[in-house]
Amino acid sequence: MTFLRATSAALCLLPTAIFAQDNPSAIVVMDGSGSMWGQIDGVAKITIAQQVMGELMTTLPADLDLGLTVYGHRRKGDCSDIETVVLPGSDTRTAITSAVNGISPKGKTPMADAVVAAAKALRHTEEAATVILVSDGIETCVPDVCAVAKELEATGVDFTAHVVGFDVTDPQALTQFQCMAEATGGTFLSAANADELGNALTAVAAAPVPEPEPHPVQVTIVAIDGKNGPTITTPLIWDLAGDSSIHDKHNAPSLKEDLLEGTYTVTVLRPEDEATAEARFGVGSVNKRVVLELPEYKPPATVSGPQSAAAGSTIAVDWTGPNAKDDFIAAVDPDTNKWITYAYTREGSPLDLQMPPRPGAYELRYILSDGRKPLANQPITATEVTVTLSAPDELVAGATVPVDWIGPDYDGDYVSVTKPGDEKWITYTYTRDGNPMMLQMPGAPGDYEMVYTMSQDRTIIHREPISVAALAYDLQADSSAGAGAKLVVSWTGPGYDGDYITVAAKGMPDDKYVNYTYTREGNPLELVMPGDPGPHEIRYVLGQDRSIQARIPIDVTAVGATVTGPTTGPIGGAITASWTGPGGEGDYLTIVTPDAAEGDYGSYAYTRDGSDLTLTLPANPGTYELRYVADTNPTKVLARASLTVEDVPVTITAPTTATPGSNIEVNWTGPGHPRDYLAVGNADKPYLTYTYAENGSPLSLIVPDEPGDYEIRYFLDVDNKLLAAIPLKVQ
Repeated sequence: MTFLRATSAALCLLPTAIFAQDNPSAIVVMDGSGSMWGQIDGVAKITIAQQVMGELMTTLPADLDLGLTVYGHRRKGDCSDIETVVLPGSDTRTAITSAVNGISPKGKTPMADAVVAAAKALRHTEEAATVILVSDGIETCVPDVCAVAKELEATGVDFTAHVVGFDVTDPQALTQFQCMAEATGGTFLSAANADELGNALTAVAAAPVPEPEPHPVQVTIVAIDGKNGPTITTPLIWDLAGDSSIHDKHNAPSLKEDLLEGTYTVTVLRPEDEATAEARFGVGSVNKRVVLELPEYKPPATVSGPQSAAAGSTIAVDWTGPNAKDDFIAAVDPDTNKWITYAYTREGSPLDLQMPPRPGAYELRYILSDGRKPLANQPITATEVTVTLSAPDELVAGATVPVDWIGPDYDGDYVSVTKPGDEKWITYTYTRDGNPMMLQMPGAPGDYEMVYTMSQDRTIIHREPISVAALAYDLQADSSAGAGAKLVVSWTGPGYDGDYITVAAKGMPDDKYVNYTYTREGNPLELVMPGDPGPHEIRYVLGQDRSIQARIPIDVTAVGATVTGPTTGPIGGAITASWTGPGGEGDYLTIVTPDAAEGDYGSYAYTRDGSDLTLTLPANPGTYELRYVADTNPTKVLARASLTVEDVPVTITAPTTATPGSNIEVNWTGPGHPRDYLAVGNADKPYLTYTYAENGSPLSLIVPDEPGDYEIRYFLDVDNKLLAAIPLKVQ
C-alpha cells in the first residue's frame, strides 16, 4: 500500500467512530511548517496531505460540521502564524479543499497554540467536538506543551484532541505529542511509513470518546408574591426532593442548591396564611432559576361606609386591618385604580373621608402602605349635587353685584367669573362670604360665565352664562402744566374703589406711571405733574385689573426757580435763605455738597413754610450748595447757590483736677451756638454732666462723683460733633 492510499483510507475511517454522534464538530489542524517539504517514498509530505484531504472531503458524512486550522504557512520564523481558515460548518468541504491546496509551507511549528486556536473556534457549540492534529515535527514555539494542553481543557469546550505523527523519531517530539493527547482525553499514534500511518489513523478513528464526569448545577429557588409580584424575602417553609428527600420543612426565604442532572419536586409554604405552591423541574447542564408563585399575600381587613353620598361630601368610614404605618382608606376610581381622596388609618375608626368631586361609581378601599396593596373594598356611588346661580339682569363692567346661589358650600368653595368654557377665573368670591354674595364683574364688556367651583381639585360643577355691558369713561384737563404743578382733572367713570388717575410719559407701558391719585379723592381731583418736561398722558385706570379705560395727552413744561442766601457761615450756624419757584407742597431748600445726587439732602426746610427759611449749616467746614428741590417724580433741582462753611477755633480753660461731685468754672471760646454744650465725659460715655453754651463763658460744670480720668469737652449741636477736649482728673 502506498503512503497516499494508506493515509486516504485511514482518514476515511474517521467519521465512523470519531464523528459517530449527533451533529458532531471537528477541526483538522494541518502542519504547514517548512518541515512539510520533507519526503516520504519520494513524495513531499505537503503534497500527500493535500491529496489525502481532497479525497477525504468527498467521503465525509453530510451532517459533520468540519473546519480547518493551519499553522506555519504564511511567514518564516513567526510563532503567531496560526490561522483558522474555515470555521466548522456543514457546507465547508469545497472551502477546506481549496484552502489545503493553497498551502505553501514556510515557517515554524506552533502546534500547541494551533490546537488552542482550533478549540476556541469550537466554543460556539456546547456539543462534543474533536480536534485532529497531523504533524511531522517537534513544537518550536511553546516550551511547555503539557501546560498549554491543560489550558486547552480549561477553555470549557467539550472536545478531544487526537494526535498523529508523520515520520517522527525525536524522543522529545514523541513526548510532546503523547502529553497533548492524554491531557485532552485523546489518543496519540506514531506512523513511520505509509502502512503504519494508515493503521494509526484507523486506531484513532476507533478510539472511544470518554463519558464526561457528571457535574452539579447550581439551582436557585425563590417564591414570588402573586403573579408578576416581588420576590418574597421573609422566611418560608421548603420541601425539596429528587430520587430522595433533600430538604424537609426547611425554613428560609429561598433555596440555593448544587444539583445533579435529573428531575426534582419543590414545595413551598408561607406561614402567615398557609398558602402553598409546588413546581416540578429538571436540571440540565446550565445554571437554573426556579420560581414558585404564591397567592398575593393580603392581611385580613374590612372597610364599611354608606352605599352612596353626595359628590365632595365627607363621610364616616369604619374599618379593621393591620393599621401599619401609613396605611390608608381611599376612594378609588375602579376603572383606573387611582385613588381620588384618602385618610390615614392612624386617624382611628371610623374616620372622615371626603367623597370624589365628580358623580360616578367608586370603591372604598383599605390600602396597605407597603406596596400600596388593597386589602378590602366596598362599592360606593358619588351622587350629583344641586347648584344654581342668579345675578341681576343688567350687569356692567367692573361692578360688584349680589349673586344668589344654591350649592354644597364645602369649605373653600367659590363662585367666579370666567370666559366661556374657560377654567381660569377673572374674579371670585368664597361661598362662605354669605348668600347672596358680592361678586365683581370683569372690567371689559362681553360674554362670560358665572362658575361654581368645588374646592376639592378646583372642580367646576356648574356654569351660568352672563353678559357684561360697557361703561362710559372720559378725562378732562388743561393741555399743558408745569413740571411739579398740581393739575386739576375731571373724570367720567364708575369710580370703583381702587380706580385711579395716573400721569405717565408718552410711550410708557400701560402698567407704569409717574404719579397717581385715587378717584375716591373726588371729582375733579388734583394730580401732581412729573418733574421731567415733555409729552405725557393722563390715564383712567380700572383698579380691578389695572386696565386703562381712557387717556388724554398733557404737555409738561419746564419751570424755573431761584435761591439766595449768605455765601459763607460758621460750622453749625444758622442762615436765612430766600427763594422763588413753583412752591409745590413737598418742595424744599437744602444744603448739600456740590457732588451730591439730586435726591440727596442735608439740613432742609419746606418752601410751604414761607419765602424766607432758616437752615442749619453742616458741622464740617468746606464748600457746599444751597439748593431749591422740586418734590416731583423724579425729584428735580431747580436752583443752586454756592456756600462756604468756615471752621471756628475752640479753646477750653479749666482746672486740671477736682474733687468728686464738686463744681468747677470753665472758660471757653468757640461757635457758641445756643444748643452747643460743654460736658465732662470719659472713654465709656461721651458725656456724664453737661451745660449749654448759651449760658456764656465762664460757666459752671458739675464734676462726676466717681474718681478717675475724665475730659472736659466742647460739642457742636450739629451731629454732636466733638470740637475740643482737655483732661480732668477727679480725686
